[in-house]
Amino acid sequence: MSKRGRGGSAGNKFRMSLGLPVAATVNCADNTGAKNLYIISVKGIKGRLNRLPSACVGDMVMATVKKGKPDLRKKVMPAVIVRQRKPFRRKDGVYMYFEDNAGVIVNPMGEMKGSAITGPIGKECADLWPRIASAANAIV
Repeated sequence: MSKRGRGGSAGNKFRMSLGLPVAATVNCADNTGAKNLYIISVKGIKGRLNRLPSACVGDMVMATVKKGKPDLRKKVMPAVIVRQRKPFRRKDGVYMYFEDNAGVIVNPMGEMKGSAITGPIGKECADLWPRIASAANAIV
């Protein structure tokens, strides 16, 4: 069930628990100056009538900055989800969750706008986005 048409992603993505619907606010885990990201859409979701699109770790979303530097606010920009609080099951049977919801701002090709990531990122995200994995200090 890999999603086609992603810019700089590599590998394939398995079914995960979708923990972040449209209109969710997540922390920004990079050093761009943004504090909060507001999810406005999820890339690659075709969907069902009246069903809210939701994102999980490794998904690219379109987001706006709600709190942060004034030059970043009021613009729509792509971001990749790196952590979610909703537990998700991995292929080896382990259930995994993080203590917060977080994303990083990227360009449409998946290259990070910032240069560092605070906190750990999910292995699912690191497998799909090599540029994000290289900037992470911990991959869980």
